[in-house]
Amino acid sequence: MWPADRSYDPNCVPELPDVVVYVEHLAARIRGARLESARLASPFLLRTVTPSLSEAPGKVVRDVRRLGKRIVISLEGELHLVFHLMIAGRLHWRRAHAPVPRKVGLAAFDFPSGTLLLTEAGAKRRASLHVVRGSAAVAAFDRGGLEVLEADLAGFRTALRRENHTLKRALTDPTLFSGIGNAYSDEILHRARLSPLALTGRLTEEEVGALFQAARATLSEWVARLRREAGDDFPEKVTAFREGMAVHGRYGEPCPVCGSPVQRIVYAANEANYCAQCQTNGKLLADRALSRLLKSDWPRTLEELEERHSSHRRS
Repeated sequence: MWPADRSYDPNCVPELPDVVVYVEHLAARIRGARLESARLASPFLLRTVTPSLSEAPGKVVRDVRRLGKRIVISLEGELHLVFHLMIAGRLHWRRAHAPVPRKVGLAAFDFPSGTLLLTEAGAKRRASLHVVRGSAAVAAFDRGGLEVLEADLAGFRTALRRENHTLKRALTDPTLFSGIGNAYSDEILHRARLSPLALTGRLTEEEVGALFQAARATLSEWVARLRREAGDDFPEKVTAFREGMAVHGRYGEPCPVCGSPVQRIVYAANEANYCAQCQTNGKLLADRALSRLLKSDWPRTLEELEERHSSHRRS
């Protein structure tokens, strides 16, 4: 039986730390190996017609790398397999010629030492595979975002101030920063002690520096942590809800720094998690729709929120 996939956040695409570890484990297993066969179980996965996926079997893997949140497997003959896992897509390494799991299985790629399986939980099929030829075709998938772990402060400042957005939006914009999404943006902002709704154009130089250092430290530490957790095993528990995160997915739980309850703003299909005490001077944030709906009923501070909770308990 194929186990139920409970290892994904329904609102979060695997981000830089997860994809880096995926790429490292894939490279260790398939770089230099010959792809024996490619078995497509879902026609919705493949988003290109030319070149054909049928050209891939028989070719040797030359490289495996990350491109933003995508994974690129480069084969000889300038043929490239470009994967985007989206929200619920996950990779698995199994014994050679393992069957594609029913319901969640999308594709299998067979190598002499094992089979790479691609699965996607849920009814919607968002994960994608593009088969392209040439480096220019691969570059077309590059959204242009800055690689924070390879950047200096000046480059980070330029990307951050390119447009005047909230910090949450800026960090998760792939045209500004590469590989950062919903989960790690929460962690970065908490570490930098900055509000997710602060505007990039209003940050002081000290705040820009703090955000830069927080981004580099957060991403580096989580890459190292996920490497340790996986060890020699292929990473299976790819999720945005990880033990040890400060605020992401921890609504209502105590902040590890000050002990105040973690707060959140829900908007569209995403959310921002934050500590009001550490990041917003005790002020509770509300999205615009919620502010219009509740008006004066929305508590503005942690003290007001606690007073309401106390009143409910007394009543």
